[in-house]
Amino acid sequence: MTPPARIASAIELIATVDAAPRKPADAIANDFFRARRFIGSGDRRAVSERVWSLLRTRKRLAWWLGRVGMRVNPRMLVAASLLSEGWLLSGLVQNFCGGQFGPTPLNPGEQAALAQMEGHGLAHPEMPEAVRLEVPDWCVPYLQERFGDTLAAEMAAMDLPATLDLRVNLLRGTRQDAISALATEGIDAKPTPLSPWGLRIEGRRPVSTGQAFQSGLVEIQDEGSQLVAALVGAAPEMRVVDWCAGAGGKTLALAMTMENRGHIAACDVSEHRLDGAVRRLRRAGVHNVERHLIEPGDKWAKRRAGTFDRVLVDAPCTGTGTWRRNPDARLRLVQNDLDELVPKQAMILGQAARLVKPGGRLVYATCSVLLEENERQIDAFLGTQPGFTLVPLAQAWTLPGDPPGPGPYLSLTPGRDHTDGFFTAVLERTA
Repeated sequence: MTPPARIASAIELIATVDAAPRKPADAIANDFFRARRFIGSGDRRAVSERVWSLLRTRKRLAWWLGRVGMRVNPRMLVAASLLSEGWLLSGLVQNFCGGQFGPTPLNPGEQAALAQMEGHGLAHPEMPEAVRLEVPDWCVPYLQERFGDTLAAEMAAMDLPATLDLRVNLLRGTRQDAISALATEGIDAKPTPLSPWGLRIEGRRPVSTGQAFQSGLVEIQDEGSQLVAALVGAAPEMRVVDWCAGAGGKTLALAMTMENRGHIAACDVSEHRLDGAVRRLRRAGVHNVERHLIEPGDKWAKRRAGTFDRVLVDAPCTGTGTWRRNPDARLRLVQNDLDELVPKQAMILGQAARLVKPGGRLVYATCSVLLEENERQIDAFLGTQPGFTLVPLAQAWTLPGDPPGPGPYLSLTPGRDHTDGFFTAVLERTA
């Protein structure tokens, strides 16, 4: 593809994303490229990087377009994004060239407006804080309460592309085995600093098509998510529940720490997500997992109350900790989402707690950075569940080295820990 054709494809993809505001952009992009198989891998990567760069800076780009009197649309957003990265207006005019594959030429009004942005970066002292931080307006007070003086630094880290983290599957080999296998594929992988099973790759690489992934030696999993699985403390011969298992990412890690011995019940309300775990389990060589679909009126949990050593609740949440990986998610998040999720999390936590046997542990996790979904959720639970006590992070941490950050909980952030934002609380049933 020519540079104008790549720009035109980026404009088309942004328009497609805008047409489905509640659908994740990565799913839309997958459908978009699947329907255009004539676009080669290098061009797909270039178009995707252009679009994801725009999504990370969309509020600021829209603010600038409003400032220069332009209507915000995919075409002008792409043009403004290029200018913000150092392009000259003359370069835009050359690439907005029309023809069969290029975007329609810029009209005089568009050129005049864009000329006011030429030579400027994204920052401007008159920007409102929510625009400057690239977050929903309603979310600013919640984030200020959570991060205080480090808010700007943490939101800047959210604007950076996420690294590609892998978890080595010890059922298939060692971390050194994985490093060597990836090297033969031309992929340089370095050990992560916190997870003893983690590998980190800079940039976007097609790992899933290589032999290391296809053989089950590695799985794609953020280092923070690996640490959540580690805090469950699932060991061989235990009975374990992954209560919100989804497609099984943490289930796979739990099976690994259990050395394929014992029993895991992977539960979820979505049959589609549970079915999606089957191939992953087979590829990883996992055979101690039972999948269970949670349905209304289901007696499964009632019959198994108080019989599990470990119960993991990876609760549905706002996903505010994953914004660097899913920059479009911050554009979709509304106050009502948080208002609905908090009582839902409390209900799920209460249901899962019944499964824990005396002396067993309940582990609550989210990929959110908001206090309402994390610390306050646990405070509320402990206030109504006298049979549970909090296990401090220093006591629950069994990995090499010191736990990241102070306090009784695992609370990871992109700015401080270079992971997605994760929260984990470990609770023990005493009676």
